[in-house]
Amino acid sequence: MNKKFRWHTVLHFCIIALITVGTLSCSHSGNKQDEDQRPNILLIVADDLGYADIDCYGGDIATPVIDDLANSGIKFSRFHTAPMCAPTRAMLLSGNDNHIAGMGGQGLVTEEFGYEGRLTNRIITIPELLGEAGYYTCMAGKWHLGLDSISNPHEKGFDHSFALLEGAGNHYNNRSVLRAGNSSYTEDGVSVAWKEGNYSTDYYTDKIIDYIDLNREKKQPFFAFAAYTSPHWPLQVDKKHWEKYKGRYDEGYEKLKLRRLESLKRIGMISADAGLPPNHESVSPWDSLSEEEKLMEARKMELYAGMVDNLDYNIGRLITYLKDIGEYENTLIVFMSDNGAAYRDFINSDNHAVLREYYNDDYENMGRADSYISYGPQWAETGTSPFRFFKDYATQGGINTPMIICGPHVTKRSETYHGFTSVQDLAPTFYEVAGIAYPEIFEEREVYPLKGTSLLPYVSGKSSEVHSDEYVFAMEHYGHAMLRKGKWKITNFIRPFELENFMLYDLSTDIGEQTDLREAEPDKYDEMLREWAVFSDKIQLQIPPPTPLSE
Repeated sequence: MNKKFRWHTVLHFCIIALITVGTLSCSHSGNKQDEDQRPNILLIVADDLGYADIDCYGGDIATPVIDDLANSGIKFSRFHTAPMCAPTRAMLLSGNDNHIAGMGGQGLVTEEFGYEGRLTNRIITIPELLGEAGYYTCMAGKWHLGLDSISNPHEKGFDHSFALLEGAGNHYNNRSVLRAGNSSYTEDGVSVAWKEGNYSTDYYTDKIIDYIDLNREKKQPFFAFAAYTSPHWPLQVDKKHWEKYKGRYDEGYEKLKLRRLESLKRIGMISADAGLPPNHESVSPWDSLSEEEKLMEARKMELYAGMVDNLDYNIGRLITYLKDIGEYENTLIVFMSDNGAAYRDFINSDNHAVLREYYNDDYENMGRADSYISYGPQWAETGTSPFRFFKDYATQGGINTPMIICGPHVTKRSETYHGFTSVQDLAPTFYEVAGIAYPEIFEEREVYPLKGTSLLPYVSGKSSEVHSDEYVFAMEHYGHAMLRKGKWKITNFIRPFELENFMLYDLSTDIGEQTDLREAEPDKYDEMLREWAVFSDKIQLQIPPPTPLSE
């Protein structure tokens, strides 16, 4: 890019910033003239929370605080993420594709475009751009976007951060749940140890509150990222949270799926004629289990419910704090899950047998700090009901998750939006709320443009839709691929990846992705494959992915 164009871009960005500041300043009165009155932004992310788990999305787990957020704003019934944690976080914080952001393969670190295993300089993170525009930025919880020092949240725009760098952690102590040894935590870029006895969701909430408190006197708007690790396995939580669900799941996962299906229909989240996809091939029928196995299975779901119960309690602590300091009315709040419910039984896989010597999964010990429980595909399918499959897959069960938005600019109350939205839409929403433009040049480097669309026109009542039927959203991660255009979707989850394995679905009549229409709609199928070719070329897709760097 030539210098003349570079300086023109920088000048344009500066002018927009000056106009924004001037407009905000003119809107103040009296002793508020020297304060920045732009809305705060609180982004709350649950880890592996299923679509149909929480009460306001048809679930049976008590979530009164989250329900109140939904009643104060808008639920999004067709909000899309990536099918795994790291690519979703890359898309979320960049407003771009996970490959452009550098997370083409979770856990994969290479020198190849799209597979760097960290956030790249091709994008700008939300805290970087908001920080440049005068926001105070902080986060607590799961990072999962690179382990080295240059990838740390402290280097990616956060003024303060307490971060679990890896993808999962013991909820009570420092022992790793991914490998032998301890988990990796940093605070403001410096390695720290987990204080024994703290519970993850409680402690991350404490940190967010402490960080916001640190900066209150400066009168800056804040961006706070509460990146919870609940209800990600291992399923661990205090008895007072799970015991209230004791006995609720004794009838098994198949009946729970049916109850949730009817509940989703009753509250209008899905159509009245929607059905359930068949169980995943790895799921054993409930009636085939022994009585001891049924007890164990029911306890798994009780623990999971307890973790969600505790999560709702801690979100309530955040809301109460914001009200106490007089910032609740001026805080835009977004609540979401990072992907579909998790099916993995991580500790019992052959590659992780070393972990078993540290954990005791006897029935009476389930849920404690030295237990390691995953609830498996059988319960994960109840969380992703009525969609097909769960986390890892690019089917709707892996990528259609709950999302709620409320606060300043949100003029709609207790409404549900059924149009397509994605995690890429949040960054442009935050920038519009903050009154800042996304530049072509940032810190003397060219950056890719945003992929998403601001939700602000819709949530403020100025538009009836977010995306037109011509908008294309696509995603790939380790061969799990999808592309959406209007009501149409192609999905590919057969490995090894082959182009001819894409299946075509009409999601307006088939949210469970059960009827492949590629032979019945050949023209539409060819059109979608052409869109896929354009997308995969832009992100420099590699299948199979490149070989990771040796350690």
